Amino acid sequence: MQRKIINTVQGVAAVDGAGVRLTRVLGRSDVEAFDPFLMLDSFDSLNPDDYVRGFPMHPHRGIETITYLIEGRIDHEDSLGNKGTISSGQAQWMTAGGGILHQEMPKETPRMLGFQLWLNLPSQDKMTPPQYYDITQEMVPAVQEGEATVRVISGEYKGSHGARPRHVQATLYDITLPAGASIELSNDPAENVFVFTILGEALIDGHNIREKTAVLFGEGDKVTMQASQGTDARVIYYAAKPLKEPISWGGPIVMNTREELNRAFDELQRGTFLQH
Repeated sequence: MQRKIINTVQGVAAVDGAGVRLTRVLGRSDVEAFDPFLMLDSFDSLNPDDYVRGFPMHPHRGIETITYLIEGRIDHEDSLGNKGTISSGQAQWMTAGGGILHQEMPKETPRMLGFQLWLNLPSQDKMTPPQYYDITQEMVPAVQEGEATVRVISGEYKGSHGARPRHVQATLYDITLPAGASIELSNDPAENVFVFTILGEALIDGHNIREKTAVLFGEGDKVTMQASQGTDARVIYYAAKPLKEPISWGGPIVMNTREELNRAFDELQRGTFLQH
């Protein structure tokens, strides 16, 4: 059964970090509908002044962050001693777990285009040891489906496997659709499914979806989308089973209860936040 659109969220201009201009797509008001996906920010700029100030060292607990670049470069390091670079066609899957400090500093490139997704951790994994998982370009298989190209960031598509998440089994695809081309994707009826038009416009469920829009689907096991005539489209696909757990969210920390959240901020003040 084809899934129908039940909600759309148009991204809005925002400033975060030390002055990074970005498009905020999902946030606190969307957590129940998009469960287990918490936040989605999109980067798209030809002007380095929009992003080079970056995101200096800051804490996270209780979530995973997935950063994916279509174009660009971001240097990162953390309190575990990890250092590295996310380049075009690459991703980083970070499990913040019980607590980590990290920074992400975009570097000047012709274009910065990509997204960061926050994925909730189930209650039993909120305090799991933090871990990094770097996803190189070679680890993102590209599958040709008619005129469409499906890049498998995580999960599986027709026998091609991307990253295998340890906690929430989220599927992420980067789909390129030439003008007028369409694709049908099968999915688990138990999953929450949404797509994000990171570039161009798409025709979905009879609606023309503008660029930088998240589209949430209702019940079913199939999603069909088509690039609008006259323009190519780049669409990011997300799917995962909802956690259906309470959420207590404060800045970069997402727990299940207010008590857990208060404890995290108290530990930050006392210098006991890092559990490793």
